[in-house]
Amino acid sequence: MPGERDMMTAATDQVRAGATPASLQLPGIVLGVGLGGFVDGILLHQLLQWHHMLSSTDTDNIGVKYYNPHTVSGLQMNTVWDGLFHVVCWLSVLIGLAILYSRVTHRRRRVWTSRVLWGWILAGWGLFNLVEGLLDHQILGIHHVRTGPHQLWWDIGFLVLGAVLLLVGYLVQRSGTPFDPEPDGARDRPRSA
Repeated sequence: MPGERDMMTAATDQVRAGATPASLQLPGIVLGVGLGGFVDGILLHQLLQWHHMLSSTDTDNIGVKYYNPHTVSGLQMNTVWDGLFHVVCWLSVLIGLAILYSRVTHRRRRVWTSRVLWGWILAGWGLFNLVEGLLDHQILGIHHVRTGPHQLWWDIGFLVLGAVLLLVGYLVQRSGTPFDPEPDGARDRPRSA
């Protein structure tokens, strides 16, 4: 019946008109966690050679065997654990990209210029710093940003950086316009039944 079809099309158009754009929050945060982990691992673990995964197990809170990063065997074990950490970061980036790809089906090039996506990525990086800093540095005590006499200040700085990244990321995403993955004019075109 033509009348029913017109009513169904009108109802569908109303629902679509009120629908919110695909959320970039989850893929942005997951990407931010992975990318923040890579910055941490590459800069602090590898280039500065400070922040190895098991470098403070001589004073940890859970009784993990100590692997002195200043010996060959200790550095080898810390490097293995740093590598496992990088695998988790890599998987986080892949999962974030997969979620983003599943949510954004059109205009994919435009999503990379979205303040909303980049804000959530910064927020994810900040979230990574806060969780990793609280869990590994404070609760478990398996490593610190930089061990030594001022390690608490380095750890606090890491947490403050995480909080700043989280706040700035939140503000950046709020200043952006929601990304609409529909192609131009898709909402204006009537759908065929």
